Amino acid sequence: MDSSQKIQDYLRENRLFQDRLIWSLVFVLLSMLIVVGRLFFLQVFDFQHFDSLSENNRISIKPLPPKRGLIFDRNGVLLAENIPSFTLELTPENIPDLNKTLVRLKDIFSFNDEKLKEIHKTLRKHRKFENIPVLFKLSPEQIARFSVQQHLFPGVQISPILIRSYPQKEQMAHVLGYVGRLSSEDLMRVDASNYKGTYYIGKSGLEKTFETLLHGTVGIEKSETNVAGRPVRLLEKIRATPGKNLYTTIDMDVQQVAREALGDQSGAVVAIQPDTGAVIAMVSQPSYDPNQFVIGIDEKSYSALSQSKKKPLVNRAVSGQYPPGSTLKPLIGLAGLEQKKITPTSSVYCPGWYQLEGHEHKYRDWKRWGHGQTNLRKAIVESCDVFFYDLAVSMGVDSFSTYLQQFGLGHRTGIELTGEAAGNMPTRAWKKAVYRQPWYPGETVIAGIGQGFMLTTPLQLAMSTAALASRGKVMQPTLVYATEDPLKRILDLEQPKTIRHINLKNNRNWDVIFHAMRQVISSPYGTAHNVTRFARHRMAGKTGTAQVFSLGEEEEYNAKDLKRSLRDHALFVGFSPPKKPRIAIAVLVEHAAHGGGSIAAPIAQKVIDSYLDKYEEQSTP
Repeated sequence: MDSSQKIQDYLRENRLFQDRLIWSLVFVLLSMLIVVGRLFFLQVFDFQHFDSLSENNRISIKPLPPKRGLIFDRNGVLLAENIPSFTLELTPENIPDLNKTLVRLKDIFSFNDEKLKEIHKTLRKHRKFENIPVLFKLSPEQIARFSVQQHLFPGVQISPILIRSYPQKEQMAHVLGYVGRLSSEDLMRVDASNYKGTYYIGKSGLEKTFETLLHGTVGIEKSETNVAGRPVRLLEKIRATPGKNLYTTIDMDVQQVAREALGDQSGAVVAIQPDTGAVIAMVSQPSYDPNQFVIGIDEKSYSALSQSKKKPLVNRAVSGQYPPGSTLKPLIGLAGLEQKKITPTSSVYCPGWYQLEGHEHKYRDWKRWGHGQTNLRKAIVESCDVFFYDLAVSMGVDSFSTYLQQFGLGHRTGIELTGEAAGNMPTRAWKKAVYRQPWYPGETVIAGIGQGFMLTTPLQLAMSTAALASRGKVMQPTLVYATEDPLKRILDLEQPKTIRHINLKNNRNWDVIFHAMRQVISSPYGTAHNVTRFARHRMAGKTGTAQVFSLGEEEEYNAKDLKRSLRDHALFVGFSPPKKPRIAIAVLVEHAAHGGGSIAAPIAQKVIDSYLDKYEEQSTP
């Protein structure tokens, strides 16, 4: 090889080396630019984010849940309280192997596979950095077994908490409602930041209606922590503001009497003070124990309650809708007097049936052989259907239905409970709008005795009876007597609210109706005269029967031949004392056949005697 060839190879190698060096320098410069750019971005644009993360590694912020307000009856009897308990909490992001940890916890706390699935479901609903409660009401033995092994369970701890308890159990379930586990849906309707550290929220009843008042305001505790996350110094503490206490209008002594009087029968009892609208007793039967819901009811138990034919979860007092039957006859009679369709002395002959002019169909009276010549007083005392058939037709359904609405029938009362039904006082326009059908004359006939399309709730019946007893003063029904700041210990009394005054054209008409309702009890012909044998206080009232199904013209009603579910409901409304009423009441007993006077009225008398024995001087029998 000659010398010129050697020189040529050297020059090519030199150029190759220089090219590689240049590309290496470019790569290094680009890499440095990327690193510098990233550092600039982190230092300038992401400074706040990483500064916050650093601060969180140094400072622990712990929410301090407020103590939930207590609930009492009108005399200070405790209805809802907070009791100390212990719960097992998991923080998933601090647990190395979650599945393995849960299996080991299963052995320590002895829960089954169903509970294990429930825990997994609960964990999926929360974020991994949260402290998530999974077991409640731990026993001392469970706490002891876990404590000796706690060092083996990072991210798992036992924490003391206060849980809701209802000492009256079934007696106040439908009024108080219950609290339950806080869900993501619940957090959407409240201030989520105020529920940090809170596990429960009101789900029904007064617990739900007054959730904001009962809950209070969350506090915080800031602590400096070491690298292990243990607090070493308290930096700041803002105490939680406890929720306000709630005093209900319920008197537990009267409530208990009402519930015992109703016994095992399905139905409702509502007692009201006519001058204030305060609900003294509200019973719905059957009932349930609200304590089951506090820590989370299992699916089997909930299904048993929700699918029961007896419907224990339904508050019959405000959600149950029933035909009022003959309990409306005093109000319909008052409407007839006011519209001058009848006078106190005008009468109708009752042969035991009624016919519309030009129609062959006969509308039967409950008394097959009839009541003979009957005026308003006798029609109320003996509950003559024919008299009110005739009166209803002469007035027209629009006229008396609209008049009855003034007393609170056919509309929600606005009481502080969810799920209240409106009932129905039908009119021609209502039927046309709902059914797209005309109103038929026969529908007016049966509406005159509180049947057909007419529907009321026991609360509405008690409210309308209270309005009648107070001679037209319609008060807002209420379950709240007062609220209390637990720190200041000062009661803030709720003032009674008047909805309207019903003014009569002739005030003597009140006396006509009152006298007839008193004789329902005192007259030997009255449909509730049997209660006077055991009564300690005088009462005025009206019995009623609500039909569950319609009979044909020639069919006879025989309760013994019917399934219980097809038997008529028994009703009674009344007030006492008759001259200066202090209590009004409505009683409904489901499927009790004709027992308005023999079953419902005695229940009312027991409740009235219980209340007046306690709050009034005993009246002369």
